[in-house]
Amino acid sequence: MAKNSMVKDLTVGSVPKLLFTFAAPLFISNALQAVYNIVDMVVVGQVIGGTGMSAVAIGGNVLQILTFLAMGFSSAGQVIIAREVGSNDKMALRKTIGTMFTLLLSMALVVSIVCFFLRDWLLNLVNTPAESYAYTMDYTLICIVGLVFIYGYNVVSAIMRGMGDSKRPFMFVAIAAIMNMILDVIFVAYFKMEVAGAAWATVIGQGFSFIYAIFYLYRHRDTFEFDFKPKSFIPDKKMLKRITSLGIPMALQSAAISISMTVVAAWVNSFGVIASAIAGILGKINMMMGILSNAVTTAAASMVGQNLGARKYDRVPKILLWGASGSLVLAIICSAIIWKFPNVIFGLFTKDAAVLAGASVIILPAILNFMGAATRCFAFGIINGSGNSKLNLAVAILDGVISRIGLAYLLGWAMGMGPQGFWLGDALAGFVPFFIGGIFYASGKWKA
Repeated sequence: MAKNSMVKDLTVGSVPKLLFTFAAPLFISNALQAVYNIVDMVVVGQVIGGTGMSAVAIGGNVLQILTFLAMGFSSAGQVIIAREVGSNDKMALRKTIGTMFTLLLSMALVVSIVCFFLRDWLLNLVNTPAESYAYTMDYTLICIVGLVFIYGYNVVSAIMRGMGDSKRPFMFVAIAAIMNMILDVIFVAYFKMEVAGAAWATVIGQGFSFIYAIFYLYRHRDTFEFDFKPKSFIPDKKMLKRITSLGIPMALQSAAISISMTVVAAWVNSFGVIASAIAGILGKINMMMGILSNAVTTAAASMVGQNLGARKYDRVPKILLWGASGSLVLAIICSAIIWKFPNVIFGLFTKDAAVLAGASVIILPAILNFMGAATRCFAFGIINGSGNSKLNLAVAILDGVISRIGLAYLLGWAMGMGPQGFWLGDALAGFVPFFIGGIFYASGKWKA
């Protein structure tokens, strides 16, 4: 299988070279993904102002909740595929791919339909300010239409990353990013489509990218031994059970973090449009760092999965050490930039004087988030790479619910710090997975 052009063996060769070579395209593609999400905020903020920024921020938070199933189950599929590649089990690989496609796309359809009818309830749940309600509804509805593309892209990317291929997912994201950035300017600035234009730009870019990805996989189906015949998409019961047993805890972890962040966002939104807009800036900055560090984490998890499948346990500590070191360097660089040039960074998003006047309070929370994201590389590299479903559930409860909501409530409400307290509490909770992952690694149970 190592000779197959669509599959790369991550169990032999230099660990740092393999890790960063594999992570580099993910790094760039995730950066592009972050950029085209940020472009929505920038273009809307420059053209419409604070109310538009609030709508994109809140709509983005809602969309993040709706994609928790895609994130969780695709991550589970990636781990399983990596183990199958490591053990050279071609039959299991084919069954996993077919089952993943059917499962995730079915979920996308169900979530889209349910959320369409619950759209008003969702926006009221997050305390959407009256001034930005109409804009937020436009953004949310259009993104709901595009959920199938988001779920589909996650399936394709997970399959390829599990097989050790990070270059082609980069190519697909690049297509979506370029289209999104061009259409943002055309729809919002020239066609005056307001916030709806930003949402359509995102959906069209993702849709084209997903369709191209499927077309590409179909043309090269022989290179990874999946024929794309209708019968191949019939879920295999054994694989379905395997994916769901790992995917449910991972999805719950993603959901718990998304829901807790939405709870915090709802508390912030209750302080008005300005606070909501500032939260939007912080969210996009955090997303940039989170997505970038996620590239190293994803690469580490795939490498750990393949090496555990091949029983090459001695390579795992090296993978984690190099991954954590790379993420930490990245976090330090990003922290220095925002500490030194905060006004330049914030000014990229909006010219709204009221928003810019209050934005300095997010500098410390942003830096803490950067550092927390760096530590998560070690934690999720070993937890996700080993496919430990119970530990993922523990992280979901401790990090996603208890710590994140608890610390935000303590600092924001109990200690009277308001929005700044919410953001600080949320940032501090990001270090929890590191301690859980550290204990798991020290126990040696990941070798089982």
